[in-house]
Amino acid sequence: MLQIGGIVFLIICVFVPFIVSGGSLNTLIEAAPHELATIFGSAIAAMLIGGSMFNLKKIAGSLSQVISGPRWKPADYRDLLCLLFLLTKTMKSKGLIALEAHIEKPAESGIFKRYPKICKDHFALDFICDTLRMMTMSLEDPHQVEANMEKQLEKHHHEALIGANALQTMADGLPALGIVAAVLGVIKTMGAISEPPEVLGGMIGGALVGTFLGVFLAYGLVGPMGNRLKAVIDEDGHFYHVIRDILVAHLHGNAAQVSVEIGRGSVPGEHQPTFQEMEAAIAAIPPDAG
Repeated sequence: MLQIGGIVFLIICVFVPFIVSGGSLNTLIEAAPHELATIFGSAIAAMLIGGSMFNLKKIAGSLSQVISGPRWKPADYRDLLCLLFLLTKTMKSKGLIALEAHIEKPAESGIFKRYPKICKDHFALDFICDTLRMMTMSLEDPHQVEANMEKQLEKHHHEALIGANALQTMADGLPALGIVAAVLGVIKTMGAISEPPEVLGGMIGGALVGTFLGVFLAYGLVGPMGNRLKAVIDEDGHFYHVIRDILVAHLHGNAAQVSVEIGRGSVPGEHQPTFQEMEAAIAAIPPDAG
């Protein structure tokens, strides 16, 4: 809602003073459809030229995050800490053999089924299970595991930022494409140089709409949308860093509750449960969970 309110406020701040000072929207309204078709059409074409089908799918899939915001809420971080507590506790108390049943078929696992939202995130689920699977294969060097997890995080974050980078690239190009639309309008005007001044004035005004829209869209809408999307992706990325920190802490020989406390420290402040809240959440887990 904050983003929608910001867009409405932007439109009010730009157009209301223009109207109050005596400006007319007639020329703008008449020219806008043609200018927008040129500007946005060119921007999308440039994206197609410089992109790939994989990139285009990532862009389309991430645009909704501009409005919806970060995926992971405080309750999700608490659930993640409880999930990893159960998994690390199982490793400590029952051994790696008991853990294999959970990580090989997480959809059937009594532990994983307690946290359906986390299981629906394919990267989070694979990140946890693949790392634990490596541990069952005797890869127990904390530094080696951490380095491998860090590479996976970097790859995932790079791919997640494709949409935000594309929006920023589009924002960078929109002012120039607005000039292109304006120049085409000037060319059209020069072809009608014999028309009366009032006709030429309207044509020149229509041509300048292209420059206005290019700059307005770049710095007022598309650029801020790209920045917002990047901020959302960066914030959601903390969720996966918590997984890394807890599993690495476990490999260093810490007890399950200590490992979870280390991971709790990596949770962003606005989503971070208190120590007492985590104690209560862990105490509320049924003894036969998993």
